[in-house]
Amino acid sequence: MIKRLVMCFVLFMGTLPILAQSKTVTGTVTDANDGSPLPGVNVLVQGTTTGTQTDFDGNYTIEAAEGDILVFSYLGMKSQSTEVGTSSTINMALEEDASQLDEVVVTALGIKRQEKTLTYAQQTVKSDELTKTRDPNFMNALSGKTAGVEIKKSSSGAGGSTKILLRGNKSLSGDSSPLFVIDGIPMANNKGGQPGMWGGTDSGDGLSALNPDDIESISILRGANAAVLYGSQGANGVVLITTKSGAEGKATVTVNSSYTFEHYLELPDLQYKYGAVGTAKESWDTTPGDYQNDYVEDFFQTGHNFFNSVSISGGTEKTQAYFSYGNISATGITPMNKYLKNNFTFKQSTKLFNDKVTVTSNVIGAFESSRNRLPSGYYLNPLTGLYFFPRNRNFYNYKNNYEVFDETRNIMSQNWFVSDHHQSNPYWIINNEPLKDKRDRFIGNLSLRYDIADNLNIQVRGNYDYATVLKEQQHAATSNSTNVHPNGAWDYQKYEDKLLYTDAILNYNTDLSENFSLNTSLGASYQKTEYGIGVQTNTGTLGLLYPNEFYFQNLPTNVQVRSISSGTVIKEGVFLNAQLGYKEMLFLDVSGRNDWASTLALTGNDSYFYPSIGVTALLNEMIDMPEAVSFAKLRGSWTQVGNEVPFNRINPQNTITANGGVQRNTTRPFLDAKPEIITSSEVGFDLRFFQNRLGLDFTYYNIKSEDQYIAVPTTSGEGGFTQEYINAGEIQNKGVEITLNTIPVQNENFEWSSSLNFTLNRNEVIDIGPDDERIFNLGSSEGYYSRLVEGGRFNDLYVFKFLRDDQGRILFSEGAPRKTDLPELIGNLDPKASLGWNNSLSYKRFTFGALINAKFGGKVFSQTQSMLDGYGVSQVSADARDAGSVTVNGFDEETGTAVTSVDPETWYRAIGDRNGVGEAYVYDRTNVKLSQLSIGYNFDMSKINLPIKAASLSFIGNNLFFFYKDAPFDPELAISTNQNAQGLDNFNLPSTGTYGFNLKLTF
Repeated sequence: MIKRLVMCFVLFMGTLPILAQSKTVTGTVTDANDGSPLPGVNVLVQGTTTGTQTDFDGNYTIEAAEGDILVFSYLGMKSQSTEVGTSSTINMALEEDASQLDEVVVTALGIKRQEKTLTYAQQTVKSDELTKTRDPNFMNALSGKTAGVEIKKSSSGAGGSTKILLRGNKSLSGDSSPLFVIDGIPMANNKGGQPGMWGGTDSGDGLSALNPDDIESISILRGANAAVLYGSQGANGVVLITTKSGAEGKATVTVNSSYTFEHYLELPDLQYKYGAVGTAKESWDTTPGDYQNDYVEDFFQTGHNFFNSVSISGGTEKTQAYFSYGNISATGITPMNKYLKNNFTFKQSTKLFNDKVTVTSNVIGAFESSRNRLPSGYYLNPLTGLYFFPRNRNFYNYKNNYEVFDETRNIMSQNWFVSDHHQSNPYWIINNEPLKDKRDRFIGNLSLRYDIADNLNIQVRGNYDYATVLKEQQHAATSNSTNVHPNGAWDYQKYEDKLLYTDAILNYNTDLSENFSLNTSLGASYQKTEYGIGVQTNTGTLGLLYPNEFYFQNLPTNVQVRSISSGTVIKEGVFLNAQLGYKEMLFLDVSGRNDWASTLALTGNDSYFYPSIGVTALLNEMIDMPEAVSFAKLRGSWTQVGNEVPFNRINPQNTITANGGVQRNTTRPFLDAKPEIITSSEVGFDLRFFQNRLGLDFTYYNIKSEDQYIAVPTTSGEGGFTQEYINAGEIQNKGVEITLNTIPVQNENFEWSSSLNFTLNRNEVIDIGPDDERIFNLGSSEGYYSRLVEGGRFNDLYVFKFLRDDQGRILFSEGAPRKTDLPELIGNLDPKASLGWNNSLSYKRFTFGALINAKFGGKVFSQTQSMLDGYGVSQVSADARDAGSVTVNGFDEETGTAVTSVDPETWYRAIGDRNGVGEAYVYDRTNVKLSQLSIGYNFDMSKINLPIKAASLSFIGNNLFFFYKDAPFDPELAISTNQNAQGLDNFNLPSTGTYGFNLKLTF
């Protein structure tokens, strides 16, 4: 089918690539200033991997066909391109480009600016970095490749969501996620449900709708200074995605095909030496035995990931088109876990009316489905029963007979050795409690640009983003009774997400005089979002009328089928951006935006204005610099951004209960609400040395979030209200971002480029409202408490600690260690610093790439280890039994004697299990790992009589191993990609590594 589709499109473009005949093209590349030959110039056939370099005399030889475009590039010189004609000789003269920053980059709202004029920090990652090692969610590939960006991958496997944070957490009760933009237009990145301490599964996010092979580049606008034109939704920064477009010329067909294995990196350190005493569910026997030790590893399988895509690009001078199809098929490391995604993209651009009107359209379709995505947390999680299983029992009897026939009920029932709220038969959950997720997404946009004059144009754009989401889990009768009725339970949710966006932008660029230039953009935008509109039912322990019949007609009368909605939000805005330049050395950038937000209606504050100002100075244009300095730039900016409150905060309404009654609203109307204000400032510099072979970019930022919305108890019960919202609170983030780019080696055959990205962020909760002693729990349960406390930091971790005397000895009572009465601060869940080191090497036709990521400081918490210790199934509990006791430094208050050893069961039941001594299960988050590895070879197709322009084969790997790690799990996996439960491991899916091959062909 793909082959037919490719050939049809090629015929439509009016050209057949198989007819093009290659020939040998030679020439000389020289310096345009003095005519001297340039050695080491890269010569590449555009759209292929066919390339070469000039020798020491500036000469080159390459195989190319008529119509091909040759691109000549060299450090310190402006890149040049030319089309191959009938002549077999092409000479080229390159002009000097001291800064190499005349490159035009895409900024907010798709507005194009010269990179050297930007007054704020931004980084761009090209497409080859996104697809180098293949990940089902392409955003994970950004980790470590830009400064100021924290990315955490969901522990749920393929199709799971990703947590992205730019410059720290900024909101007490809101969301600090950035805005995602496709070709200048905001997109919906709604996340479904997220797991937590008690269970649940990751429902994915909107980013997964995109095909990474369609992305040209991703620009990270880290601060509000860069994103102010997007209004409040850009207050936490913007991830700007630019997609590929058709190119003028004959059709080019690109095929990418990858296959990777997936395997767990490590499992919990379990023991198989000691079983249970009698019929106990815990393995605390002290007599060793010869027990099964392979069933945990057997549960996990090798995952298989297939990535396939084909794209076709081409066109005429007037019309260019791009089409692609992508497919991802993955089976996870747990049984019956599958993920499938199909992508379609069609993009075209046409010039009309003597090229004065440009019409561009883009259609993206994505169809995702997953089955049995593994949950996290205690409940209905196969891993709890798998890990807890008493060692003296035969696990395979329960694996092979996970269900047995119940003659009294005439149904198949669960076969498990115990009825326990924490565990079930793993294979019963997988086979008889199937979880299904399905998401269909359509994004369509149309843009019309009219060039009124050479320096004046107007652009009107419209975008519609629509998704349908289905999530369903059918729990068969006799599933765990803590969560499921004896007749079974049905969790069903189906809803729609809609986003309508349109804007109009007038752009005017002119030279005011010989010394002054002006670039301006004036526009207005309208956005309407309707999220989560649908129906939902969850029977839980209320059950079904008849067992295992999952239909609406089988719901009991006390189970409600609810209409759900996250509400309708309308935002309107007008904005202005003006950039004044002086002699191409000084640039003043001024922006302003006024928003109207429907969520602030009735307050009188639904209209609010915020400004931005920035300055850039190119020192190398202003003063004579040493010869080693190629470029020197100083920049600074300041901005304020307003952020409206969420839907239904101003005037909350009554709701209908499951039995048809009315539940009265108890929150007082928030009629004096003001928008949250985020004030951001940053300063930095960009230095380039030795013809840009060494570059240093430094940024210091200060972000202050004020007037946040906080729920507080009412001072009186007047009107039946028990709580109300107020504007209060302040959070501050200060940080440093450093990027060091180098090309240590570059010659005719070998090139090595390297980049370091360093991030340091310090967060402080300055004010938490009128009650200075108030505590905000971001996530809390059974010994883990992530809190916001005035004077502390976002994600401060509180746990129960050992109670100690003045000498630091652990206090004992009745033979067991004591713990503090209340949770105490033990550290922060966020890293103190992050470092990414990315390297790319090429030797002739061989390529090599490696990315090392490191996090320094911070804490994580393992509820898994605590529970395994309490159940006596951890290796440390077996080691203690082997030793006969646990060595401690303690003191018994009752007897007044020192305690130097404790019975292993007494010790681990006291500190582990539920609500133990959390101090024992807090670990350093510091870790260093090899995140990506690729080794490739570009084949020489010029001497092969095949219709293939270029071909490359690569070995690829992701998340391969840790150089250093303290925690017993991967601290960079997230149980939840929301704000809650950060740094928590509670029976998460083990971290996985992938390795395989990628084949790329260009026709």
